Amino acid sequence: MPINIPKLLPAREILESENIFIMDDERAIRQDIRPLNILILNLMPEKERAETQLLRHLGNTALQVNVKFLRTDSYESKNTDKHHLEQFYTTFSNIKHQKFDGMIITGAPVELLRFEEVQYWQELTEIMAWSKQNVTSTLHICWGSQAALYYHYGIGKFELSQKCSGIYSHQIFEENELLLRGFDDLFYAPHSRYTDCSIDEITKHPDLKLLAASNDAGALLISSYDRKHVMITGHLEYESNSLAIEYSRDLKKGLPIHMPENYFPNNDPLLPPINRWRSHGHLFFSNWLNYYVYQETPFGWG
Repeated sequence: MPINIPKLLPAREILESENIFIMDDERAIRQDIRPLNILILNLMPEKERAETQLLRHLGNTALQVNVKFLRTDSYESKNTDKHHLEQFYTTFSNIKHQKFDGMIITGAPVELLRFEEVQYWQELTEIMAWSKQNVTSTLHICWGSQAALYYHYGIGKFELSQKCSGIYSHQIFEENELLLRGFDDLFYAPHSRYTDCSIDEITKHPDLKLLAASNDAGALLISSYDRKHVMITGHLEYESNSLAIEYSRDLKKGLPIHMPENYFPNNDPLLPPINRWRSHGHLFFSNWLNYYVYQETPFGWG
């Protein structure tokens, strides 16, 4: 089934070239099926790249998905064209009267700040509070996962001695968990962050269950028992060259950064990385949409 996105969204051309089935509003209204309405709060600085990464995975399921992009009203992005934001994004005041089947809150390059120091933190907490009653399931990614653990469950973050960057092996802890259906016992996922959360605090919390983790990168997948909140500390949505782009950017900034681990063949940044997480990325988003969103949304929702 297709993903419904704005007709002029730049990501459209990329997705069409990859044979991902997409449609616009004109065609969507003629479909006699129940679509899923997904809200994406995009906090990433390069919003168009994040849009493509997420839409690629949301559009690879048997469900029709209508997507609406949300931006913060209390902070204006400096890296995305203002016209793009005005054309394709809305603000919380315009949608807070609506209900959504699912929501995605992305990461953001603010993890070294205390949560309360983030310029849009108050607005984000309002959105997360609203999501409890108005969203069936919310997927929080990277810093978004840490924000959710802090706001919903009182679990803080701590700074790592060096950036966690690379491709790491993970094991699953809940074999019968629907979100992990079809996963291998060991699977790979990219990480890119300067902070982490305590596995001990997560496993001891009565409302949370740890689904997958790495010996080297820590917790990856966490879910609330009621499936309202899913937290993923890594980036299963990343493209093959995403970490390479970040590494090159950080080098140009003169940051004391190390090469992403287990990423470049022979640790040679001139060689193209081999993608070892693509299939599990698609599987993860498909399972979330199916088991946590579609099959959990009450009849007549919205």
